Amino acid sequence: PISVPRASPEEQEWAGPEALCPGWLEDEAPDGEVPGDSADPDCATHAYERLQSALCQEGLPPTLDCSAEPRTGFGPLDMTVCILGSPTPFLPVLLEGGTRCPGAMVLCLSPTWASRVPSETSPGAWSLLLSRGVSFKVGGHSVLETFAPPRRANYVTGTFAPGDPEGGWVGELARDLDCPTGGSVPLAHRLQDALVARWVLAARANLPVPPTLAFVLGARGDLPAEPMAPGVRLVRLEDPQGQQSLVQEEVGAFLGGTAMEPYGQVVVRPAGWRWWGTGIRSTHGKEEGAAVAQAVGARLRGLTEEDSVLLEAMVPTARLPVPPPRSPAPRLPMALRICTLVCRSWGDRPQLCQVACAVGRAESPVRHGAALPQGLDSSLQQWGVVAPSQRQALATRLREATEAAMAALLATEAELSPQQRGGTRAHTDILGVDFLLACVDDALELVALATNSQRCLETCMLAEAMGRSVGEPCGDLPRLLAEAMLHRAQCHLVEGKDILLIGAGGVSKSFVWEAARDYGLRIHLVESDPEHFAAGLVQTFLPYDSREHRRDEEHAERVLELLRSRGLRPHACLSYWDDCVVLAALVCQGLGLRGPAPAAVRVAKQKSRTHRHLQRCRRGRPPPAAFAVPCRRLQSHGDVERAAGAVPFPAVAKLEFGAGAVGVRLVENAGQCHAHAARLWRDLRDDADHPGIGLGWGNAMLLMEYVPGTEHDVDLVVFEGRLLGAWVSDNGPTRVPAFLETAACLPSCLPADRQAQLVRAALECCRACGLRDGVFNVELKLGPAGPRLLEINPRMGGFYLRDWIREVYGPDLLLAAVLVALGVPPVLPARPAPRTHLAGVMCLGSEHGETLAGGGGMEALRELHGRGLVRLNRLFEEPEGAGEYEEPLLSVACAGATLSEACERLLGLCQGLGIDSPRYPVEHFLSHFK
Repeated sequence: PISVPRASPEEQEWAGPEALCPGWLEDEAPDGEVPGDSADPDCATHAYERLQSALCQEGLPPTLDCSAEPRTGFGPLDMTVCILGSPTPFLPVLLEGGTRCPGAMVLCLSPTWASRVPSETSPGAWSLLLSRGVSFKVGGHSVLETFAPPRRANYVTGTFAPGDPEGGWVGELARDLDCPTGGSVPLAHRLQDALVARWVLAARANLPVPPTLAFVLGARGDLPAEPMAPGVRLVRLEDPQGQQSLVQEEVGAFLGGTAMEPYGQVVVRPAGWRWWGTGIRSTHGKEEGAAVAQAVGARLRGLTEEDSVLLEAMVPTARLPVPPPRSPAPRLPMALRICTLVCRSWGDRPQLCQVACAVGRAESPVRHGAALPQGLDSSLQQWGVVAPSQRQALATRLREATEAAMAALLATEAELSPQQRGGTRAHTDILGVDFLLACVDDALELVALATNSQRCLETCMLAEAMGRSVGEPCGDLPRLLAEAMLHRAQCHLVEGKDILLIGAGGVSKSFVWEAARDYGLRIHLVESDPEHFAAGLVQTFLPYDSREHRRDEEHAERVLELLRSRGLRPHACLSYWDDCVVLAALVCQGLGLRGPAPAAVRVAKQKSRTHRHLQRCRRGRPPPAAFAVPCRRLQSHGDVERAAGAVPFPAVAKLEFGAGAVGVRLVENAGQCHAHAARLWRDLRDDADHPGIGLGWGNAMLLMEYVPGTEHDVDLVVFEGRLLGAWVSDNGPTRVPAFLETAACLPSCLPADRQAQLVRAALECCRACGLRDGVFNVELKLGPAGPRLLEINPRMGGFYLRDWIREVYGPDLLLAAVLVALGVPPVLPARPAPRTHLAGVMCLGSEHGETLAGGGGMEALRELHGRGLVRLNRLFEEPEGAGEYEEPLLSVACAGATLSEACERLLGLCQGLGIDSPRYPVEHFLSHFK
């Protein structure tokens, strides 16, 4: 809590009774602009003129009318985000979306521009087809187009707010659609109902709200039977006319209760979406019990089943002492309204997009649109919150409160029937929440007032535009909303697509089957193990033994025959299993599907070949050759002698096609290299000796110069050679002389410029090898002279990486890989910001097997994982390998607001469970992360 200095006697003297007036009362009814052209019943002409006016004010060219020549050729992989209704609230989002995905954002201004047809995929639902619309392109260009045949919408939202002139037809077009729908009229009605909103905010989000007494008719079914909401008391009346004594008793108890002690005034008003913005209310002193009861009784006489009557405390804006004014004139009591906008972002996580404040006279409500918005920080300074740390603490608390409100709302909506939501796929994707800065027990507190579907959007967009007009850089609001809509559309785009997967992998890849179900993918799996557990989790299981990968061309022909015999025509083919990446590339080529060329994958798959190839790539500044490391292939002891003359020691000896760092060793001289090669060639001959580490390609080795520095993973999403997304993670010190991973953290603790070096080196190495389409994992070391490549994995990052990137940043590498394979550039955050910090440690069977199994550690970890307190990634069902060939059993990670907090929690956990020991010093492994 942030303590509040007490007001001086002088301040108390002029802060008269009107200072209690909160200035946060409900909005007035929307203005409802009436179109001037009565011959245009659906308002299209008027809306089009408003769009042109808005574009002109932004300094953008008018919409180009190309409607005379219909656009054709839209297919099932073309994305369409449809905005229905008024052009102005969503214009910045349309412009941003037009830059990110030209032509994908389409504005529909009239019900005659769209039609509903029964869905082919979802019985009882409808598909929305657009025959006309305004689409947006790069640079703020917009085009009025007709579509023949009509375009199918992949995501729909619009102006659903009650009172909007377009609300009727927008709500009707968006009802019961088969694609994700960012709102609906029934959901907007719930948001605008002050009682429903206050119950969600108090009971489900645990946010302070003004003390409220609500009267409803007993049949009111959209509220729980016994709502347990702090600060909100619900009274169900069977007969409002015959229960005056009950009403008087409840009003008296409320006015005399402890919740009302800090407040001197109350408001009586009707609530429900029909009353939203009407301004009908009466204000009373707390001591006027009879008048309050009479006012409540008068309102109850017109009560319907959808409405309620609220008696609520008038909560004043907190009053803080501020420096003496320059003028002796008294300062008038003012009120502050804090407006927040939050969206349902990646992974259905709430994300605060924008905050805007409005200040007005305390005796009249501060309504949306009645005052120009200003920033939170300057508003808090104006209010007397001088210390930057206090303002930052309030900003953090506001973000937490807003995102908690969104999470509570989504959880509540999930419990509604499709009819109550306005469709199975309808969810609130953009939420406005209004707060008041109050003073409770001498501490500043954010009190949640109300929710809305559009007013906060309009206020925050205005604040964004005002900032640009004085040279402020563009804010995140349009980008965050556009990315969320485009991402939701892409999720719908992949539904029902047939995906051919080559290789199932082990327990570490179990997430694939759950993700496939969530995204609606139809998986056709080619797998060498006929008894694999995934056989019952996929659409089609195609057992085929491809473990001898030196015959991959032959295997590819056999797989293509299998597909032809089953009549399967997949939309995409990919592999995330290291052994199968070349086979997948060959099958892709045979099917004519998008994917990296087999030759490129072969270059990346064979480590010595990767470096030799890069050493020949000498164009660029710096050229890819700058990232390569001297190395030599080892197939015999004679090769060891020749390599020793070309590669300086100390050096690293490892498997040419290896994975999981199995068999990697630091060697100080040729003798150690001979000894290690002899052991490895004796122990690891083929795939049966250690499955999944590349022995199906043989057990050739390579000798590589040892590179000093810190080790890092870079996970890339590349489409047609263009970088769409990159994530850098840090690895802790490996256990020399072996190189088994010990610890990791995300996001990287490197400075931004050093991370940029790693990303650019990884991208240039992939491009130089011919990897232009896909999701790739690149391992590098970063020394004083910059990055050096260790190896390229032409597949999605393994172990915990996909899970961690989703948790920290939101996007899903698996979905990105599917989209690229379908030929669709994935929409990813343009400016990824971490939500949290993760630090993790690997557990080994040899070090921790007994501790975790016998000591109950594994059960404790599972329980903590279930409660969201740790992230547990099982990598193998049983310990794989032994001694220097061992692979990690599992990864355990903790989150924190900072990296040091995450490391502290992880160290405490490891010490408590016995993972930390003198032989396995977790504190040392985490010491790199600073």
